[in-house]
Order: sequence, then structure tokens, then C-alpha cells
Amino acid sequence: MGKRNFQVFKRIVVKVGTSSVAHATGKPNLFKIESLVRQLADLYNMGKEIILVTSGAIGTGAGKLGLPGRPRTIPEKQAAAAVGQGVLMHIYEKLFAEYGVTVGQVLLTREDFSDRKRFLNARNSLHAMLHFGVIPVINENDTVAVDEIKLGDNDNLSALVATLIDAELLVLLSDIDGLFTADPRKEKSAQLIRDVTEMTPEIEALSGGAGSKLGTGGMATKIQAARIAMHSGTVTVITNMEEKNIIRRVIEGETVGTVFWPCANKMENKKRWIAFSSSICGKIFVDEGAARVLVKQGKSLLPSGITRVEGSFDIGNTVVIAGPDGTEIARGIVSYSSEDIERIKGAQTKDIARILGHKDFDEVIHRNNLALEL
Repeated sequence: MGKRNFQVFKRIVVKVGTSSVAHATGKPNLFKIESLVRQLADLYNMGKEIILVTSGAIGTGAGKLGLPGRPRTIPEKQAAAAVGQGVLMHIYEKLFAEYGVTVGQVLLTREDFSDRKRFLNARNSLHAMLHFGVIPVINENDTVAVDEIKLGDNDNLSALVATLIDAELLVLLSDIDGLFTADPRKEKSAQLIRDVTEMTPEIEALSGGAGSKLGTGGMATKIQAARIAMHSGTVTVITNMEEKNIIRRVIEGETVGTVFWPCANKMENKKRWIAFSSSICGKIFVDEGAARVLVKQGKSLLPSGITRVEGSFDIGNTVVIAGPDGTEIARGIVSYSSEDIERIKGAQTKDIARILGHKDFDEVIHRNNLALEL
């Protein structure tokens, strides 16, 4: 576990939720936004590179449109987001401008992460903005996002953004002080967990995940986000937006919130993308022997160990690799289509050319294109 020496960090992603930027009415909470902007502008003046991931477009838009509550249908949400995003961005632009800081709007969907080419484009675009001294203000593109392409929440979006640009610190601002041993709103004895060094089943249970009675309200997505960041070498802090000057206090190493420390074996860029960002297009089942060499020896996947193929996919798609009992053991980018794998499964590498009439690769999935289940 490291010392909270975060002042050395240069690239920082800060995520704020809807409750941090809007009143219950849906109207923008200018007091909170102003405090956030002032803290970020100050960090910017210290020479830090800041990326802001913000929620609140749908809520703000609903307020502007005079809707009684949060819109329910996707078209209503999209209309509210279209109006709200402009309002929200205008506020950020105006407030940051008072401190002489330029901001740029970036709207992302799951497809921007799951398509490798778009992923690299987004990465280059954000790097260029930081190079020009611009603070990117990022939100999910709710105007076009439908269920299949929604990232689902901005906690995960912020972790994927941190991974995308190799941020050193991710700060998730919440309406709760951090991760507790139980829901502090229900149990007086709940203790704040100061440090998390690995994602144990106990920590997962605190997120209100499957079979848990300890749900700590909105924690599930924050823990998911922290898991992504931990494997990407990024320190994550969950803390309370209500606290005065909270971002500066986190940076200065004050013992606030919960810190999730990165894993010792940081995944390399491409493997992170395979594990967390890419869309899954199918499933390959392997026998016990293949499962063992994949997991224990980090070997490539050869056709001989494949027992079954599920789904229809092309060369270059990402698939799940499952062991004999159906449990996911890895994800990887395939060198052959599902149709071809169906024909060569169980065969020796030397027989591929005879069966298919051609052989582009010895491996169905090369180990460089393989990310083991975490």
C-alpha cells in the first residue's frame, strides 16, 4: 500500500455525478459547480492536466423542459440530454473562463471504446486537447446512446477514460464519504474503509452486488470503475463532494475517502482494452488442458483445445474463452472467423491448411491478443 503522496501526479480524471451538479429540481446547482470549477482551475494552475467527466445533462434538460420528473423513455431522455448538455456546457465554459481556462466538450459512447480504431482516435483527440492546455469536459453521449451502446453510467466511463489516457489518479466524487463496511445511512456501526489493495469477494459484496445485504447506495458502479482503474495502474479515490475543498485535500494526501491502490501487475494497453472496453461478439469453449495452459502458462489458444463455438463473429472480433464448466477464463481477439473455427476445432495446427484450404495463423488467438479473466 502506498503513501498518499498524490501531489506528484500530473494527469487527473475527476468524475461528478448528477447529485453533485444539480438540485433535486433538476436545475443546475451553481454553488456546487462553482466550487468544483474553482478547485479544478487551481489544480490546472499548478500545472496539472485535468479531465472532467460530468453527469447531469438529462437532469438539467428535464428541468429546462419543465418535465415533472426524470424522463423515462429513451427518446425523452435523448431530447432532455440534447437540451441539458448545452446548458451544462455553457455553465462550465463560463465559470472556467472566469479563471482563464479553456474547456472542450467530448461526448462518448460505448462504441468509441469497443472499436479499436475509434478508441485510438479518442485517445489521440484527448491527448491533443491536453497538449493545447484545454480541460476536456466529458459526458456519455445520451442524445444518441441507446441501450446497446450505453456505457451505463459515468463511473465506468470515467475509469475507461482514465485507462484511455493513462491517468495517474481518478477521483470519483459522490454524496457519500467513501466505501463503508455497511450502509452508513442504515447502520450506525458502519466504518469507513480507508484503503483497498485488492478486489476481494468481501469488497465486491459491499457494492450491493449479487446476494449482498450490504448495498451501500450507488457503490456498485464505483467499485466496478475502481477495479478497471486498479488493473490499469491508476489510483482511485471515492470521496464526498460536499466536503470543503475536497479535491485539493485528496491531492495533498489528507486521509479522506477510500483509496483503491493499483495492482502490482498493471495490464498493458492492448490487454486493458480487450478486458474492459471491447464488445464481446461470441464465445469459445476449451477443454481442461487448454484452459490450464492459457491460465497457468499464458500460452496462445490453438485449435486442438477448442470444443465448441458460440455466436457468429469475424476475424478481429473479441470473444470470451470459457473453460469446460462454462466459466469465463479469458477474453481475446480471434485470428479466424467463427465459421472457420467451427471447422478446425479439435484439429492440430498442421491440419489447418488442409481443412480450410489456407492457413493465416497457427493460433486461433495469439497470447498477445489475450487478456486473462481478473
